[in-house]
Amino acid sequence: MGKNGIIKKAMEVGEIGFSKDGGAINWFPGHMAAATRAIRSRLKLSDLVIEVRDARIPFSSANQDLQPQLSAKRRVIALNKKDLANSNVLNLLDLVEFKLKEVISREPTLLVMVVGVPNVGKSALINSIHQIASTRFPLQEKMKRATVGPLPGVTQDIAGYKIAHQPSIYVLDTPGVLVPNIPNIEIGLKLALAGSVKDSVVGEDRIVQYLLTVLNTRGTPLHWKHLANPTEKTTQISEDKPGYNPKDLRPKMKKLPDASDLLYVKDLVAEVRHALYVTLSEFGGNIEDENDMECLVEHQFEVLQKVLRIPHKSSEARLMVSKKFLTLFRSGKLGSFVLDDVPES
Repeated sequence: MGKNGIIKKAMEVGEIGFSKDGGAINWFPGHMAAATRAIRSRLKLSDLVIEVRDARIPFSSANQDLQPQLSAKRRVIALNKKDLANSNVLNLLDLVEFKLKEVISREPTLLVMVVGVPNVGKSALINSIHQIASTRFPLQEKMKRATVGPLPGVTQDIAGYKIAHQPSIYVLDTPGVLVPNIPNIEIGLKLALAGSVKDSVVGEDRIVQYLLTVLNTRGTPLHWKHLANPTEKTTQISEDKPGYNPKDLRPKMKKLPDASDLLYVKDLVAEVRHALYVTLSEFGGNIEDENDMECLVEHQFEVLQKVLRIPHKSSEARLMVSKKFLTLFRSGKLGSFVLDDVPES
């Protein structure tokens, strides 16, 4: 099946049968309910709101319940994680600096609130804002850095930081909050894929089913045709490392990866991309038929198990495949993606 054989169809991928299995996706633990109430209360006192969204899902990562209040404030919508998205977005920190200067010119004391869904990078952005403020507006005492983590739910209480003395600038770091009921399954799957919903709530298997379906529907693997067959140039590195833990793909603070580690990951990514290209290009079914798509995704799971060197006898083989594949996607190793439908302009 060639590239022209894939018909671009605006369909709800998350609504197809095997992606829909498991029902609606909702994650609204107690601390989110309390945090939502606190955010609504503190919004009244805030001079500027920075709403952080994931650049890969700029619409799906908006908390719709808070939009009426957010839109009534002076607001910057910051698209974070733009290195993982293939859209051309504004330089985030330059925009934040511009807005800070604009508001400071009228306000002797400034209270900035940073809001967003879980794991969208709010705390990391606050640390970056502090770096800007420290060079423009010196602070006598040292600011405590906001806690940053790769999993959703790291921040569970509203924390305040003074990032500048003259003028006085305070920043409120808020917990990531979702809506009590996510409006549809596809938005829930996008949030889960981006890491804003805990994997255990949805299941890694289901998230990867959705991801593979999106890639196949868009014909993304067909763009990887230029990759040579990695098996034709197997290196000694691949032979030395028959297996790979998903955690090893994340950068380590204590020990930087050496050249062989980087080359191994690069070879692994090339093999994964090539495998998906082959499975889709040789697929003889109808990409728009649910049953055919399910068969294709199941076949891709089997192929990925071999490529990722996961033992066939492992009782958790499918889960291990899902975890590894998700790690490659979320770390940007497979490339940059925008999952929401956004205007070209």
